[in-house]
Amino acid sequence: MPVLIFVLYVVAELAALIWVGGAIGVLPTIALLILGSVLGGALLRREGRRTMQALREASSQHRSPSTELADGALLGVGAFLLLLPGFVSDVAGILLILPPTRWLLRPVVKASAARRVQLVGSGMWTRTRPAWSDGEVIDGEVIDAEVIDAEVIEPPQSH
Repeated sequence: MPVLIFVLYVVAELAALIWVGGAIGVLPTIALLILGSVLGGALLRREGRRTMQALREASSQHRSPSTELADGALLGVGAFLLLLPGFVSDVAGILLILPPTRWLLRPVVKASAARRVQLVGSGMWTRTRPAWSDGEVIDGEVIDAEVIDAEVIEPPQSH
C-alpha cells in the first residue's frame, strides 16, 4: 500500500509539473516552485514561532499541551512537504501550515496520538507469566491484606 501511494504521488507531481509548465512555460514554472518554497518557509517560520509561544504558555499554566503538540506535528509534516520539489507537495505543505487547516486536522492528529499512546501504554504494564504457569487465571478479591499463616506452593519441576 505505501508503494502505491508513493507511485500515485509521483504521478500527480509529474502531471502537475507538465500541466503548469505547458500553461506558463518552463522558467516561470521553476520560478513558481522556488517562490512557493520561499513563501512556505516564511509562513512556517511565523507559525512555528506562534506554536512554540503557545507551548511555553501551556507549560507555564500547567495545562495539557496537546493542542500545541498537534500543531507542531502538523507544522513538521507541512515543512517536510515544502522541502519536497513539486506543486502538489507545496500546496499540501502550505495547507498544513495555515491555521484554519490545522484547526480542521487537529482532532484527527490528537485521536491518532491517543490511540498510539493507549496501544503503547497497554503493553507497557503487562507482566509475562512465569515459565511454570499453565495460563490459568483465578479471579479473586482481597479481603484482608495481612497474611497470618500462608502455605507456599512450589512450582512444578521440569524434567
